[in-house]
Amino acid sequence: MNLKTSLNVALLVLAFLLFAMINNIFISSARLDLSENGLYSLSDGTREVVDEIDEPINLYFFFSQKISRDMPALRTYSQRVYELLEEYELIAGGKIKLSFIDPEPFSEQEDRAAEFGLQSVPINQAGDELYFGLAGTNSLDGQEVISFFQPDKEEFLEYEISKLVHNLAKPEKAVIGVFSNLPIQASVDPRNFQPTPAWVFIQQLEELFEVQMIEDLEKDELKDLELLLVVHPKSLSESALYSVDQYVLSGGKLIAFVDPLAELDQPGPGVSGIPSKSSDLNAITRNWGVALREQKILGDPEVALLVGGADGRPVRHLGILGFSKEYLGQDSVVTSSIENINMATAGIFDLDTSLETEIETLIRSSESSGLLDAYQFEYLSDPEDLQKGFSSTGESFVVAARISGGAVSNFEGAIAGREAFVPSSENIQVMLIADTDILADRLWVQVQSFFGQQIATAFADNGALVANAVENFSGSSSLISVRSRGQFSRPFEVVDRLRRNAESSYLQSAERLQVELAETERKLSELESASPEDGLIRLSDEQTEAIKSFQDQKLRIRKELRDVRHRLDKDIEDLGGWLKLINILVMPLMLTGLLLMIRIVRYQDRMS
Repeated sequence: MNLKTSLNVALLVLAFLLFAMINNIFISSARLDLSENGLYSLSDGTREVVDEIDEPINLYFFFSQKISRDMPALRTYSQRVYELLEEYELIAGGKIKLSFIDPEPFSEQEDRAAEFGLQSVPINQAGDELYFGLAGTNSLDGQEVISFFQPDKEEFLEYEISKLVHNLAKPEKAVIGVFSNLPIQASVDPRNFQPTPAWVFIQQLEELFEVQMIEDLEKDELKDLELLLVVHPKSLSESALYSVDQYVLSGGKLIAFVDPLAELDQPGPGVSGIPSKSSDLNAITRNWGVALREQKILGDPEVALLVGGADGRPVRHLGILGFSKEYLGQDSVVTSSIENINMATAGIFDLDTSLETEIETLIRSSESSGLLDAYQFEYLSDPEDLQKGFSSTGESFVVAARISGGAVSNFEGAIAGREAFVPSSENIQVMLIADTDILADRLWVQVQSFFGQQIATAFADNGALVANAVENFSGSSSLISVRSRGQFSRPFEVVDRLRRNAESSYLQSAERLQVELAETERKLSELESASPEDGLIRLSDEQTEAIKSFQDQKLRIRKELRDVRHRLDKDIEDLGGWLKLINILVMPLMLTGLLLMIRIVRYQDRMS
């Protein structure tokens, strides 16, 4: 290696070190996040949470660095968590102090992690335990922890950290009242005396708010509540309706989940007959411009989810729906950050826009939707039966709405036993959702045991929707833009659309086949009933030809069914082929062409 080459190498090394030093000193805070939903950048909501910090907050990040040396995937994720925490410290401007702690076995640091209540995980037979969590304290001796960072919950990482910071910065929790005719709280099943846990959504609300259960809307005081959450208000008395009406007009905020058919409304022991499973607040909300249509359930093949059919194969259930982002209100702070919502046997709202109230649609169906009668679901054994005779109205129906603006009372004056009466309000705040099953764990969350701790992993954003609404209505909306900012796994929307179209064609052909088979059996039955006394059937040439025609037609339609299924597979395979062609051939050619153009331009500049 000659002297010139050595000098060039030395200059390159020196330039690299100089660039690294300048980067660390001057531009270490610069970031460029090219992901679709900005998954690797702090959201505006997080910045608002940090701005609300009045007193310094200490964050202690615990990770067993030495013990995890043979766990590269976990070490990589721990680095991701630590870098995100550094972002918090950076934007806080000195109001957050971050400390990294490696809790080695039998050390004071390990004792400190245990004192904070962090979750330790045994990783080998030697008894070594790994810590991977976060603890935070404020100047008022307040303490919050994330017991263990689970890599499979990375999409909620920023929300969990921001929630911890928010709880330390604002330790006073908003007071919300919850009234429900469904068993949403922890209880004991009277049939087998086994304990049943509280629904996950109520557990999450109790982490963020002071939740007071309302046993009787007539007697319990509502005026001190910042929000009233009503679930399945079934057969409320006039006095209870009056309480809700006056609470809203007095400035209280209301979120109500009503339902034409609440699947989890099961009769108690000793109840005879078939009790109603419907609920509504039409007696008061109709006068505010929104009313639940009675005994009608939304069916929507565009967003119907796959379930197991009677024969075990997957079929689309018109009453179990998954609303993606395009069906959610993007102008609302409550739904703008939501990706998907699952519902079951949901109802629809009729809107009256002639009143003074302002009505904002939060969730609506597709234009392929139609209405089904509630009785069709009572003894439904095969979800495919719902598709027979179903017809689309071509109308998009409202499933969830927010009511605001001026409103008047549904009562002419104070009822017996009540003194104060508020006749009207200039600005009410009400949110109505036409489904109660949206709150049930089975539709949005999977609960698993993790080393003795119950961990809830969400596969839909139902819980986020409830928390967003409660946070917004109770006045603390900073966390809304942080929650469910995006999902790392993305659905194949084009493939799903191709599959739905093919299934629709398949169903139509299947219905034609059933009708023609029934007609064939009817004609054969007529021939048998007209047989002579000797029991032998003598068919004329015309009858023989008719039967042969039906058999040929049956074979033809079966071939059509196979062709439809084949076209489905072929369309998906063709789409995959085009994507492979673009990724493997077209994109490299485009980049190569771009580099050649740049080289040609530079060459021409040197020659000129």
